[in-house]
Amino acid sequence: MPIALFALAIASFGIGTTEFVIMGLLPEVAADLGVSIPSAGLLITGYAIGVVIGGPIIVLATARLPRKITLVGLAMLFVVGNIFCAVAPTYGLLMAARVFTAFGHGAFFGISAVVAGTLVPRNQRAQAMALVFAGLTLANILGVPGGTALGQIAGWRATFWAVVAIGLVSVAAIIAWVPSDRGATAPPSLMREFAVFKRLQVWLAMAVSVLSAAATFACFTYIAPILQTVTGLAPHQVTWVLLLFGVGITIGNLIGGRLADWKLMPTILGALTALILVLAQFTYSSHSVIGACISVFVWGCVMFILIAPLQMRVIECAGEAPNLASTLNQGAFNVGNAGGAWVGGLAITMGATYDKLPLVGASLTVAALIVALASWHLARQQPATAPAA
Repeated sequence: MPIALFALAIASFGIGTTEFVIMGLLPEVAADLGVSIPSAGLLITGYAIGVVIGGPIIVLATARLPRKITLVGLAMLFVVGNIFCAVAPTYGLLMAARVFTAFGHGAFFGISAVVAGTLVPRNQRAQAMALVFAGLTLANILGVPGGTALGQIAGWRATFWAVVAIGLVSVAAIIAWVPSDRGATAPPSLMREFAVFKRLQVWLAMAVSVLSAAATFACFTYIAPILQTVTGLAPHQVTWVLLLFGVGITIGNLIGGRLADWKLMPTILGALTALILVLAQFTYSSHSVIGACISVFVWGCVMFILIAPLQMRVIECAGEAPNLASTLNQGAFNVGNAGGAWVGGLAITMGATYDKLPLVGASLTVAALIVALASWHLARQQPATAPAA
């Protein structure tokens, strides 16, 4: 794989770390800024809102710029945003800094996925995208635990300064290693970017992204109480099970890239079917320590088999104007994350026990599978004529 992909992976590692590390630092942030832990938790929500809103705005604002210049600018935005986070004296300013940082998140992953596909032969495009997303998965295994430990020892601001350092490395790597746009005959057109949303297949692909993410987070949001009250694990043991999930998503991400380059839609359909089975059986295996550990690992693997293929599917359906669609698909994942957490909480409020939440996730996955089957059927009836970007 081209070394340019590693530059993009470094940036995705930093972005993934800054998004998720705040979860491990909530007590420290709350105590330092004089707010409650639930209020500090809203920093996660604010970031997600920034991703959903900011991505399209950034893409449209930079539509006529070369993609390499845009990626360098987004990496710099990430650096500046984390500097603001590190020095923010109040809760309100920290929230504003988090939202500002998140504005570049969706656009970076959306455009970097498109760029990754241009750096390799057609039969390796999904693997290239998976390598970029590997930085995000490694952030869950290395960045978040490491950043949490650093924040607990040296203060939560030290974690953000460390992320700033990672961001500066990524800026240098992108400048040095990512080539200028290949085969660009004309600047991207805003009208052409908007025109892709007339294509039903683009909407269907993003709907699958929303539903599959919601399926996982309807259950995974409450994984700690599930493992403690249903499986019977101690709080410190939950961390090791979550590490298994992180290993699973890393392996699944790489497998998904290879499978998608072989057969794209069969990979998506097969992974969705496997996710239904994994979630459904977790209702029963969650009552066993060994069963829960195996299920969480396989769950992470199967879930992230979907990520690169779904991103590639959106880009293919968008044809010659992929930037906005690819970025909005990143927003779709975040909408699914938030929506799934809300659905899971609603189920608990209505009386569902923790061991029944996997069935809620399985039901949402069934809906995703139905949409994916409809998309595949339409594609076979009316094959797309637009060339892939």
